[in-house]
This record gives sequence, structure tokens and C-alpha cells, in this order.
Amino acid sequence: VQVVESGGGLVQAGGSLRLSCEATGIMFSVATMNWYRRAPGKARDLVAVITSGGTTDYADSVKGRFTISRDNAKNTVYLHMASLAPDDTAVYYCNARGRRPGFAPGDYWGQGTQVTVSS
Repeated sequence: VQVVESGGGLVQAGGSLRLSCEATGIMFSVATMNWYRRAPGKARDLVAVITSGGTTDYADSVKGRFTISRDNAKNTVYLHMASLAPDDTAVYYCNARGRRPGFAPGDYWGQGTQVTVSS
């Protein structure tokens, strides 16, 4: 299983970024996909969730600013982040919660992508 994030970078406050995460080796269309983030000196927190059926949920701190979506044909989940603030600075991790054919369900993580928001 490979989970690979991309799209992080440096952006000014008020700006936007779109993160992408491609997950291969799992049954993507039936997986729940999550974005987490870890800010400096803090625990890793759940940011956004999208289920196999397309239901979404967000942390209160990002509601109305972040949007999670998925493209099952591309095995990819996206996180569109708008109105970014310095508090959004963190390493963003993609998590795939699903199964490989013939195996029990598991959690699979990407390596993370840095998002830095300057004031």
C-alpha cells in the first residue's frame, strides 16, 4: 500500500492551497479517507473525513474553510484549504482506513506534507 501526499507549501495568510493524496494498493472506493495535521509541539489532530459514500465531516476549526473531496477513478482524495491562517501551519497527513484484497482492514498513512502559512 502506498499513500502519497502532495501540494503543501508556503502561502500567505488568507490564501488557498489544495492538497492531494493518492492511495494505491487498497480498495479505494470503499475506504474512508482522512486528513490529519500535526502543528509544532502539538498532537496530531483529525481535520477532515470523507466516507466511501461521500459523507464528510470537519474539525470545528476548519469548518467553512476546508473542503474534502475524492475521485475514486484516480484513487485520490483532496483537501482544498481556503482563508488560511498561521494557526493552520502544520504537517498534513493523509490516512486511508480500508482493506487490501484478501486482508483485514487497516490504517495506512502517508509521509506528510508541510503547510506553512505566513502572517
